[in-house]
Amino acid sequence: MFKHTRKLQYNAKPDRPDPLMARRLQESLGGQWGEVTGMMSYLSQGWSSTGDEKYKDLLLDTGTEEIAHVEMISTMIAYLLEGAPIHATAEEMKKDPSLAAVMGGMDIEHGLVHGMTASLNNPNGAAWNAGYTTSSGNLVADMRFNVVRESEARLQVSRLYYMTEDEGVRDMLKFLLARETQHQLQFMKAQEELEEKYGVIVPGDMGDIEHKQFAHTIMNFSDGEGSRAFEGQTAKDGHKFEYQEDPEAMGGIPETKPADKRFHNDQG
Repeated sequence: MFKHTRKLQYNAKPDRPDPLMARRLQESLGGQWGEVTGMMSYLSQGWSSTGDEKYKDLLLDTGTEEIAHVEMISTMIAYLLEGAPIHATAEEMKKDPSLAAVMGGMDIEHGLVHGMTASLNNPNGAAWNAGYTTSSGNLVADMRFNVVRESEARLQVSRLYYMTEDEGVRDMLKFLLARETQHQLQFMKAQEELEEKYGVIVPGDMGDIEHKQFAHTIMNFSDGEGSRAFEGQTAKDGHKFEYQEDPEAMGGIPETKPADKRFHNDQG
């Protein structure tokens, strides 16, 4: 069960309207690594978790918080769009270059499709999709994805911070940076605990099935030899890395039978 309160988790009001910044913020809302991706990934992982209640609660707590972040960014975008121009003549834009810049750079979908409100799109209008999310049922794999998601999200928020001088927008971004610090750290900790319990390879019960002779060999498939530096070092699972300079082709030349000519429309 979810219950909504009208109060935002943190402040989300700019000092002044800025439709260009509204467009940029769409990445943190509906982009690949945005808040909707975090929200749906963590909630889905939590709902499907049948293991330790500690990790289930951690995922559901964080996924629910991400709903609050979606609301904050959506609210900020709506404020940034207040008073944004929705029409201007060519003569008006010729007289006012700043107006032309705004009209040329703002997200047309904000006005055309969403009535000057936020959308679940990235800045270029590509719709958010569930393919951005991960919920595999394997907690080690999912926690690793979560660390990456938070890392990418924090990286983008840090870049957004330097794209504006609006202190209201920056205040919200400072809060999001701090929460993404916390989320990275908590998922790293969970990952470490789960790796100690289940092993560092996902899934961990296939070691006797795989061809072990290939499991710790770095194969040189590029012109450089920088990866040779790992040779002899100990991997996280306790085995040492080997290095293969010229990997050989082991599979032979395929000899498949041609398909029925009717499939190729070349019956002659």
